[in-house]
Amino acid sequence: MDYFFGKTVPLSFDEAIAKVTAALKEEGFGVLTQIDVTKTLKEKIGADFRPYRILGACNPNFAYQALQAEEHIGLMFPCNVVVQETPGGEIEVSAVDPLASMQAIENDSLGDIAGEVRDKLRRVIETL
Repeated sequence: MDYFFGKTVPLSFDEAIAKVTAALKEEGFGVLTQIDVTKTLKEKIGADFRPYRILGACNPNFAYQALQAEEHIGLMFPCNVVVQETPGGEIEVSAVDPLASMQAIENDSLGDIAGEVRDKLRRVIETL
């Protein structure tokens, strides 16, 4: 099982960030965090790296359901979405597959929640 799904998009890096943020909102997600990997690597170790941003997305309803089912599930939050410029110069948007990340947790009630979140994240990627 792959641990993510994604696609290249005919957008600029900044346009992809805006479009994926709007698509996440349509599916009930908010972006709680943004990690600018390019900037962080430059500031911390002086490394030049291609445009790469991690969006920490959260759907509060599903987060609440998951927290009720498993008290330590917050360790797996948020649902990360990556917008990056590939080494070939294309812009790619990818999202974590919650079903893959939940395999490590022995709690059957999380499967349905993870499946619903997966469907929403997949729709986000497909609409781009």
